[in-house]
Amino acid sequence: MKITTIGLGYIGLPTSVLFATHGHEVRGVDANPAVVETLNRGYIHIEEEGLQKLYSQALQSGSFEASLTPSESDAFIIAVPTPNKDDEHKSCDLSYVVSAVESILPYIQKGNLIIVESTIGPRTTEDVVQPILEAAGFTIGEDLFLAHCPERVLPGNIAHELVHNPRIIGGVTTNCTEAAKAMYGTVVQGELIEATASEAELSKLMENTYRDVNIALANELAKIGLDLEINALKVIEMANRHPRVNLHSPGPGVGGHCLAIDPYFVAAASPKFSPLIQTARKINTSMPQFIVETTSKLMASAPNNKVTVFGLTYKGNIDDTRESPAKEISEMLQFAGYDVTEYDPHVEYANIEIEAACQDSSLILVLTDHSEFKTIPASATQVMRQAQILDTKAIVKQHEGELFNLGNMYEQIRKIPQEM
Repeated sequence: MKITTIGLGYIGLPTSVLFATHGHEVRGVDANPAVVETLNRGYIHIEEEGLQKLYSQALQSGSFEASLTPSESDAFIIAVPTPNKDDEHKSCDLSYVVSAVESILPYIQKGNLIIVESTIGPRTTEDVVQPILEAAGFTIGEDLFLAHCPERVLPGNIAHELVHNPRIIGGVTTNCTEAAKAMYGTVVQGELIEATASEAELSKLMENTYRDVNIALANELAKIGLDLEINALKVIEMANRHPRVNLHSPGPGVGGHCLAIDPYFVAAASPKFSPLIQTARKINTSMPQFIVETTSKLMASAPNNKVTVFGLTYKGNIDDTRESPAKEISEMLQFAGYDVTEYDPHVEYANIEIEAACQDSSLILVLTDHSEFKTIPASATQVMRQAQILDTKAIVKQHEGELFNLGNMYEQIRKIPQEM
């Protein structure tokens, strides 16, 4: 089968490679010439475990090429970004999806399959994408097949999960669902779950909304614990020993292309009936300010105003900084007048020597759970002006100096005369 993928980012590229290594002929299209050039030189432009090896296999077999333009194919996969709009409810910006669909119109033929993998608001496939294709003269479900098939993968383990996770197949019609199932069945070993396009859209959004709401509960508990001087992490540990309780872990905020964005799409589609979702978003977006205020309290009697930020990505062991609360916190601290040094072994510009990052610092602020941060070497803390660590991800296991987290930080704050 000939497949054209529009968008070669964190989902589009792994998806293209997956099909290319399973006997399909794939053309990957991206609007960024630098991305296309890098891929055609044999290198991927994102950090993802195992993906470079698979990509090299696809190139060697001649089953993948990167291009700036689409070509005639049997199937087209839309995997472009869907950011938030700057409106009241931060609704879904469909401009990239619409542009992608319009870009393939000259190449579509009767019998083709169109898949939207991009995360989109409820009813987008039927209310936005379908009319564009019908206006071009096609009848959906008869001479053209349209479905929404959202990805459900964990960055850092995408290559495995694209194959083994269950996949929702949301066809506009029954025939559309069957056509999409036939294609994904060639690569996916997990269950292929039949659904309508709208059910698939809302299911994907609610998977991430569920996590966002539960993280908000944990973040609210961290704030309560600081206020009442109770160790919130110990409370979570004990509560989770109940056989029917699974509290999430608090942190500096929620980032990435899913959890920080998708809940808004649900709220925007039905604002009257989504107060819980909207409140959870407000709690999670308040966490960077909470961490900055806590940092200011810890720094009230520090020998200088230098803070070393550990981690800039939105989650551990990847290079993705999209919607990262760590970056937001770093910028807020700099705006507040702190001398901030950024250290992240997964981000090129911040991949510096750890000792240089910590030189003369009065606080290490851990904002990402990279595995490298489990141990903070003595060579780093020994060059600090004050060996103090605030670990917002509870990742640090070995260290020298004083270590605080979102559970016990009140113990240090109450000792310090606050000049605020």
